[in-house]
Amino acid sequence: MAESGIQALVKMLADSGVRYLFGNPGTTELPLVDALVDHERIEYVLALQEVPVMAMADGYAQASRSPGVVNLHISCGLGNAMGMLYNAFRSGTPLVVTAGQQDRRMMFEEPILWGEMVDVVRPWTKWAAEVRQVEDMPSAVRRAVETAMTPPTGPVFLSLPVDVQMAAAELDLTPPRLPDAHVRPPTEAIRRAARALAGAESPGILVGNRICEAGAVEALVAVAERLGAPVIHEAYTSHGRSSFPSDHPLAAGLLPFWSPDVRQRLAEFDVLLVAGMKVLQQYIYHEPSRAVPEHVRLVHLDDDPWELGKNYPVEVGVIGHPKPSLEELAQLLNALMTPEQVDAAKARAATHGQAHRQARKALRGEAEGQFAVRPITPLCFTESLARILPDDVAVIEEAPTTTGAYFERAGVLKNTDGYFAQRGWALGWGLNCAIGVKLAWPDRPVLALIGDGSAMYGIQGLWTAAHYRLPVTFVVSNNTEYKILKECAQVLKLPEACAQRFVGLDIVDPAIDYVGLSQSLGVSARRVTEPDELSQAVRDSLAGDAPQLIEVPVKQPE
Repeated sequence: MAESGIQALVKMLADSGVRYLFGNPGTTELPLVDALVDHERIEYVLALQEVPVMAMADGYAQASRSPGVVNLHISCGLGNAMGMLYNAFRSGTPLVVTAGQQDRRMMFEEPILWGEMVDVVRPWTKWAAEVRQVEDMPSAVRRAVETAMTPPTGPVFLSLPVDVQMAAAELDLTPPRLPDAHVRPPTEAIRRAARALAGAESPGILVGNRICEAGAVEALVAVAERLGAPVIHEAYTSHGRSSFPSDHPLAAGLLPFWSPDVRQRLAEFDVLLVAGMKVLQQYIYHEPSRAVPEHVRLVHLDDDPWELGKNYPVEVGVIGHPKPSLEELAQLLNALMTPEQVDAAKARAATHGQAHRQARKALRGEAEGQFAVRPITPLCFTESLARILPDDVAVIEEAPTTTGAYFERAGVLKNTDGYFAQRGWALGWGLNCAIGVKLAWPDRPVLALIGDGSAMYGIQGLWTAAHYRLPVTFVVSNNTEYKILKECAQVLKLPEACAQRFVGLDIVDPAIDYVGLSQSLGVSARRVTEPDELSQAVRDSLAGDAPQLIEVPVKQPE
């Protein structure tokens, strides 16, 4: 039986387990939305602009560990989506992004809305192509899904001309089949890594989001405990996933933000195991720019060969899936470490555990000391939430200057899979990521912590939460400014910034009414100004059955 190109696409996606397709349609996408009317297996999730579309799919893909499928409106819709595509590429999120394209029979005329979309997306995708005949649609779909989901995972793109969507042919609709990606590295490579770490006098571990995504957290815990090594998240988590339980005695928080501070933090180690992360990407150039001290030897384990040795030389580089690689590393450490090395590891673990307990206690004590300050301070804001978070909560964070990765530093996040923060820094992601996470995890409470500046890049997503009746709690910390930019300007020692004079960095006159804005999009909202009021409002909302926005005026203490 002949199938149209779009029927083939939909059937193959459904047969591969796709449950949702996120989109905002235009004329070149009408064949797709027509094919999804009353579809039994795929639900079309409508968002009102392409930033929310992409971020919802990103959140869904990360939480479900399955491909997030997106349909955008030709070149203009793709342009709106590029910031979120950049985020997905930086995070390694497996997205299958599609966009309609003008009919091939008039492309030479360069019609309205037409553009060379494949060239546009190529820097931020693993693979991109235009399907130029209906007979190629099955192969294109299989290649897209398999490429997106094969480690190192990431977004792919398909351009779909309207005439190819509507043309029909006899097609082989065999769905995508994912290869087993649990590739073990050579045992000798793991053995070299184990010897380097076992012989270290002061080992440490740097961990990135790919450990969580690979399901390798338990294996990493075993390695850390065997070595007695503190585990530090990369500086860009609050940026990425949490890959080590923050309440573990060896959890040592995050790397500092600036390279000189990172260098100082890493100076205590002689050997560092770097697991599942891009090594020390910088945000702003800062002297000294080399963040890893010269005496520190690196053992880097990752499933992305591009990252090994890319920015800093490694003594041992291991390419393999993080889970079996770390499991074998833990076994070899057990076999190779001498009794003296085991005793030294136990002593290190005790020392680090005590230091970290004291640091967490001091941090929470500092926060409690600010409960009488008004407006609510960032530390008070996060401590008020930390006290009431259920163990199974999913936290999506895009308010770095307010939250300051407090939940990780304070040791209150017990489930490592339940923390999400974006790595690309294109704003508008967090509010909408939370909606995708809720679709993936309908039975878990979902809390989105969003800065006021970030919120305005993707506020349209509230309509989708209301339309699909998704009970997500959105907390907007409103400091009426682009706080992080003011901090960066001062680090750069810009003269006016050092005098506390800024242009274009304050969101005032008029003030934005987030309560009214939220209500206009169908989401109930309230404003709170007291810590206890904040705790109770969030507790009630997380237990509710409808989306709610809570606005909180926040200000750093003088």
